[in-house]
Amino acid sequence: MVLRKAGAAAVAAGVVAVGFVGVVTLGTFAASGASRTTSNNLALSSGTVPAVYQPTIQKWGALCPEISPPMLAAQLYQESGFDPAARSPAKAYGMAQFLEPTWATYGTDGNADGKRDIWDASDAIASAATYDCALAKDVSAVPGDRQANLLAAYNAGPYAVIKAGGIPAYKETQGYVRNIQALARSFTAPTASVALSQQSAGAIYFAQKVLGTPYLWGGEGLPSQEGRFDCSGLTEQAYASVGITLPRVANDQWYAGQHPARSELRPGDLVFFATDLNDPRSIHHVGIYVGGGYMIDAPHTGAVIRYDSIDQKDYIGATRVTSDGAEALPVRGKDGSITTSGQAVPKT
Repeated sequence: MVLRKAGAAAVAAGVVAVGFVGVVTLGTFAASGASRTTSNNLALSSGTVPAVYQPTIQKWGALCPEISPPMLAAQLYQESGFDPAARSPAKAYGMAQFLEPTWATYGTDGNADGKRDIWDASDAIASAATYDCALAKDVSAVPGDRQANLLAAYNAGPYAVIKAGGIPAYKETQGYVRNIQALARSFTAPTASVALSQQSAGAIYFAQKVLGTPYLWGGEGLPSQEGRFDCSGLTEQAYASVGITLPRVANDQWYAGQHPARSELRPGDLVFFATDLNDPRSIHHVGIYVGGGYMIDAPHTGAVIRYDSIDQKDYIGATRVTSDGAEALPVRGKDGSITTSGQAVPKT
């Protein structure tokens, strides 16, 4: 949750064989990541936003030059996981997690039904964009990256950004700016081939070592679990073996990098499966692609970790994991709520 102080803007104005590892090793030395841009004409990557919200995010993400649909989507995902009924202990409500005093100022009728409803997804999306653009205007005279400055103002308050002449030297604020801009790349439709991952060979090597291990629901390979895994536990530990920390849940791992097309899959990509191909929140399974149309996965109770075809009717897409993509993801609490360590009370 981002703690928005009412009137902050006003204050500111004053593959299936041993040979797979060899194939991966030869092809995974390119640096991962993509260049950052503040263009608000960027398209959302397919499958990253629930289809019912995609047109609204695409529209309002172009409200001002400093924001973009992927950046707006990244904020909404980090705030609530696209849950319009989300509420926090700090009394922040809705998909965009507004405090009521801030909503009173920036609440926007996004669907033109004559009401500003904090629980209505269209209104929340429109209001988040409106608030972003108001902050961008508040800090428009500050030099540097205009999008980064507005994100810093979103976290720390506009006055802190104006006083610092850019992103303030607050660890929380710097982390928030970095994380949102990194996470936005996961929501951006690729305009070129997605760069290869340096760590994919090691992740596959880990998965190959545990082939034949019985599946365990909730398994993370712990000694107390006899080294058994479920699907996301396997992918989590495979990437942990190469120094990348992934979330525990498959539909959160989906956002740990950009999304290559089916024709551009490379060994080490995570491949995902969903009950509703129009809604990434319905992702229920993940595996590690190894080439040739196959993955290593922990399928279900009664099965063992094995090679499976990815050509299944519930295939929704893939993610090419990057370190900065994984680091940008919010942390999910035991109750399922999303928390984010890179956010703090505005220091105004």
